[in-house]
Amino acid sequence: MRFRPCIDIHNGKVKQIVGGSLQDDNVRENFVAEQDAKFYAQLYRKSGISGGHIILLNPVTSPYYEKSRQQAIEALHAYPQGLQIGGSITDENAKEYLREGASHVIVTSYVFHDGQISYRNLEQIKNTVGKEHLVLDLSCRKKGNQYYIVTNRWQTFTNVAITPEILTELAAYCDEFLIHAVDAEGKSSGIEIELVKLLAQETTIPITYAGGVGSFEDLCLLKRYGRDHLDVTVGSALDLFGGPMKYTEVLKFS
Repeated sequence: MRFRPCIDIHNGKVKQIVGGSLQDDNVRENFVAEQDAKFYAQLYRKSGISGGHIILLNPVTSPYYEKSRQQAIEALHAYPQGLQIGGSITDENAKEYLREGASHVIVTSYVFHDGQISYRNLEQIKNTVGKEHLVLDLSCRKKGNQYYIVTNRWQTFTNVAITPEILTELAAYCDEFLIHAVDAEGKSSGIEIELVKLLAQETTIPITYAGGVGSFEDLCLLKRYGRDHLDVTVGSALDLFGGPMKYTEVLKFS
């Protein structure tokens, strides 16, 4: 299990949010950083950890989008090939982010369109950037007894449930999965063990789990129930973002 760092950017600032609250430009904030995205990228580079993700939380229609995007570009320049980027990624802008230094682009809504998997768009983005540079964001929320992929800043349920069959199918198109347990995201209230067990069944490509980690006990549970296959992102609980878990100790754990 590897620790995967994060840089979430909203309204031009690095933040930690309550995941399910993200609607338009309104958001419940856990932490707003004094430092910029470049600072965190340089820190992660100095620590020698790669494979983290930058997420642009503003939609392209937001008046803050360009400000957030510029923060992301500066972070990519500070750590070339060390970070992935997601947020309104399509086949039209994906290559630009790779040229700016991203190792991968992270895609959700472009592929999961109108509630379904758009195989046309999935093939298009894979052909545009190459399977080796593509991460599919399968962030999900529970409805009934299943987890469904959500889009549009985690507000819109698709009809695509997370199943072993779907994971195996989609793994053929990308290099990694990034999966936020949205209803636990930003709450530091514990991991969603049922989801972790489900994700651990897919062992062909790396999977990064995010959502709910609030203690080292949670990391132990993730390691156990994820069969040491899943990587992890710690956000609001990390001392870098105002939480109780020391960054240096998290590095040692992983």
